[in-house]
Amino acid sequence: MSIFPGGVALSDLEVYDWEAEDGCRGGSPHLHTASSEGYVVIGGSGAVQTLSAAGFAEDRLAVGDVLWFTPGTVHRLINDGDLRLLVVMSNAGLPEAGDAVLTFPSEVLDDPEAYAAAAALPADTDRADAAKARRDLALRGFAELRDAGPGAFSALHRRAVALVQPKVASWHDLWRSTVLAETERTGERLEKLAAGDESALADAAVARVAPTSAQRGHGMCGMLRTWEWQQR
Repeated sequence: MSIFPGGVALSDLEVYDWEAEDGCRGGSPHLHTASSEGYVVIGGSGAVQTLSAAGFAEDRLAVGDVLWFTPGTVHRLINDGDLRLLVVMSNAGLPEAGDAVLTFPSEVLDDPEAYAAAAALPADTDRADAAKARRDLALRGFAELRDAGPGAFSALHRRAVALVQPKVASWHDLWRSTVLAETERTGERLEKLAAGDESALADAAVARVAPTSAQRGHGMCGMLRTWEWQQR
């Protein structure tokens, strides 16, 4: 099996331009529990609002900017005009397996069934309307967090961990078979190179993957084009 270099996943993101109650246009605030996320700005302009151990911040985004953040950082993208990003996610497979938690109000986060219902984009509904409703609910919780201080941020992390904990065993298996295996292959390759063993290069190959869909899908932050991150 070949996976994308570094065991990362890529997506091409056109950030939503839907206006929210605070007058900003953009997507749903959320955090990742296991994976780091990076942005390479390839079009337009905007900002990312974050809540981290350092508190609230807003970083401007323009073409050519590169910004990334670690697990647990709440992030909300703001679209000031045609904002488009190449998004790089670590631990390819884990974000797709549900390592993200939206910043819904605490009463929703405390009820796994209510959370699942609020986070879903049912196939039998207008997905754009459902994504807007999900975004607006997450913004309610985000506003509460921003105003409440560090104690609320720690409580969010506890709630997020409780929501994803049942999934972590399967995440371990996925991570071992992909990202960890890729790291171990690099270690083996270095050992062969240090020994002057040219067989380290014997598996030279080229891989290409197709987009996961012919059309962009509704993500948390915008319209996504994604690619398969592994090739078997």
